[in-house]
Amino acid sequence: MEVQEIKQRFGIIGNSPLLNRAITIANQVAPTDISVLITGESGSGKEVFSHIIHQMSPRKHGPFIAVNCGAIPEGTIDSELFGHEKGAYTGAVGERKGYFETVNGGTIFLDEIAEMPLGTQARLLRVLESGQYIKVGSSKVEKTNVRVIAATNVDVYDAVKNGKFREDLYYRLNTVPLKIPPLRDRKEDVFLLFRKFTADFTDKYRTPPIQLDEEAQQVLTNYSWPGNVRQLKNMAEQLAVLERDRIITAQTLLTYIPHEAGGRNLPMRLDNQPKEDFSERDILYKVLFDMKRDMVELKKLVADIIEHGGVSPHYANNPQTLNQLYRDIELHGNNEPQFTLQQPVNTVTNNSNNSNTIDGFNITHDAEEVEESLSLIEKESDLIRKALKKHKGKRKLAANELGISERTLYRKIKELNL
Repeated sequence: MEVQEIKQRFGIIGNSPLLNRAITIANQVAPTDISVLITGESGSGKEVFSHIIHQMSPRKHGPFIAVNCGAIPEGTIDSELFGHEKGAYTGAVGERKGYFETVNGGTIFLDEIAEMPLGTQARLLRVLESGQYIKVGSSKVEKTNVRVIAATNVDVYDAVKNGKFREDLYYRLNTVPLKIPPLRDRKEDVFLLFRKFTADFTDKYRTPPIQLDEEAQQVLTNYSWPGNVRQLKNMAEQLAVLERDRIITAQTLLTYIPHEAGGRNLPMRLDNQPKEDFSERDILYKVLFDMKRDMVELKKLVADIIEHGGVSPHYANNPQTLNQLYRDIELHGNNEPQFTLQQPVNTVTNNSNNSNTIDGFNITHDAEEVEESLSLIEKESDLIRKALKKHKGKRKLAANELGISERTLYRKIKELNL
């Protein structure tokens, strides 16, 4: 069957090359019994592709069931999938068939497979390799003939490296990987999908049709859609029900985009831009290192002024550093004295005892420079002590002053024995 015919049969909208490639792979793998791992972001339509694979396979007349592994409690997932015997555990008042027994001869779609407990993963691996399983509370080996299609919205290989997913199961499921593209990679399909959804909802709720002006179409296309097709569909339904003016402007459309996502996703972030994800400790360390660097620069400048009676050529050729110092010194509150940094008068006389005299003041170079501590723990302890002292031991106010949570401050106090 051609790609366009599959789209019409399963109601898929879009002409993106990435979407067409995913449909082609699903069509090619469907006639086989190979396990398929479907990856893609939440709301991108992974379950639709599981239906394509099942309906295009020889098992199309057999049963099909979709199971959300993340929605089943860890203590009962084995019973749900494989069944249990009477009295297998408290509350097991009778024998129960599991999904693998019920769907024998058909297809089971395991959504959010990465949420499955490790013990259940071992049982699933046995089913995939030999078709055998054992009910909970039983010693009898059962046989089943089920095709498994799995899906996840996380990077399973990272889960393998972190010990949260079995490596052997990953390679057994990943015989044919099928990646569903997110909506932000299908810009040409966004407006087509929106028109289809709004037409469906206006017909359902018997409301006048909706149209977008040019600016609204640009906003719709450039938004990154973190919720993918599901988010677009929900917004189309809201517009169809709530808006009295059926010509939607960009300003109106932006009111339906979440504020926390609107500032972050409009305009879209380029893929080559660096990502920054600082923790509270990273931010504190960064501030401390910046303070240390500024102090070192200030020491160098003061030493040059003392030794040369003015600014050395090194700093004279770097006006940016001097200008920054001028601004830092002049930026004081009304209750603090004002200072102006000027070039010192060149009235330095050198003495034999390695000392300088500036305007009647003796300045010697014999004193050994005391290097301040570079320990981050000491800096962190000192800042916490000062904050607690300033707010008279009130942890909540001290935490706000430090820019961290009260729980984090409490943990720091215990770690540092403050």
